[in-house]
Amino acid sequence: MFWASKLHFSIAQLGFYNYPYLFGYLFSLGIYAQKDRYGSAFNDRYTNLLRDTGSMTAEEVVQHHLQQDICQPAFWQASLDIVDRAVSRLESLAL
Repeated sequence: MFWASKLHFSIAQLGFYNYPYLFGYLFSLGIYAQKDRYGSAFNDRYTNLLRDTGSMTAEEVVQHHLQQDICQPAFWQASLDIVDRAVSRLESLAL
């Protein structure tokens, strides 16, 4: 219940405050969305990407390791597609 005692994890009225959480969530899903594209090589690419996160920008690290441009809507759409599938699955289970 640690999260419940820390209001700063989510304050709906302060959209800018939640930006880092939303960015991180969608960023990680965008990376995960590349898994099928790289198959068995994805784990090594992902590990190397994580190693470079301290010395490269988000744009640079994704371009270098996954040849994706996070400035383009397609990267983020792949993230949102994963969210959409999860919501659809939840809705189907709730019926």
